[in-house]
Amino acid sequence: MKKTKNSKHLTQKQGQALVTFARHSIQERVTRSPELEESVLEMLQENRLQEKQCTFVSLHLDGQLRGCIGTLTATESIVESVKRNALNAALHDHRFSPVKPEELDSIVIEVSVLTDPIPVEYTDGADLLLKLRPGVDGVIIRQGAARATFLPQVWEQLSGPEEFLTHLCLKAGLAGDAWQTSKVEVLIYQVQYFEEKK
Repeated sequence: MKKTKNSKHLTQKQGQALVTFARHSIQERVTRSPELEESVLEMLQENRLQEKQCTFVSLHLDGQLRGCIGTLTATESIVESVKRNALNAALHDHRFSPVKPEELDSIVIEVSVLTDPIPVEYTDGADLLLKLRPGVDGVIIRQGAARATFLPQVWEQLSGPEEFLTHLCLKAGLAGDAWQTSKVEVLIYQVQYFEEKK
């Protein structure tokens, strides 16, 4: 089977360069940031990181979410996507106030790089449950204008697939049981994610 271009995994060094770049982008906007190290700048220029791929940037403070923004359509390079999503997660996530300079040292940044979403064919709610892999699949649901996603990392916070899908429907503005009672479009993707080493 021929691999798609974004089935190639990023290296740990590439992932850490993205996390460093995400922090640098936020610091540059919120306060002042020292220049990026030459080795990080060189890594960010690598062809793999110039490929178009969807990303999410998540911020955590004291173990709690402090901002999370991402893209589900690959329209820009990984590097550009990480910068845009880092700034939006820090400053424009409507669920939170903008990050303050004094919070920056305590915030932990996580970058997720997504594979292309693929549709899930299913007959009913029970069949859908069988086709999802907890902890592995990120899930997108769509119905009309309603749309929402949970990254695979969210599985850790919920008790099982039923609760996962119920919360995802609610996030999209649908009834919690919409995944059982109406035909919602479901897509899955996987991620590689990298967290800051504190």
